Amino acid sequence: MKVIKVQMNEDLLRCLSREARARKLTTGALIREACQHYLEKFREDELDRQYVAGYHRHPESAAVGQTGERLAGEVWPREDW
Repeated sequence: MKVIKVQMNEDLLRCLSREARARKLTTGALIREACQHYLEKFREDELDRQYVAGYHRHPESAAVGQTGERLAGEVWPREDW
């Protein structure tokens, strides 16, 4: 593992240290975990943006949506609510 130097304000560091103690982690471990979660969320959000952009560039025709609805109805019976 590499060691990096990061500047942060004292309030943020105090909050991170408190959370780390509550989770029985080191502050460094908590920061690594937070960075990992951030990157995973960023990747998911990027995939969502690409998915939406793809549909904007190439929208489904109404016929495709109707066919999908009909096929889904055959697999999953309609529920009366």
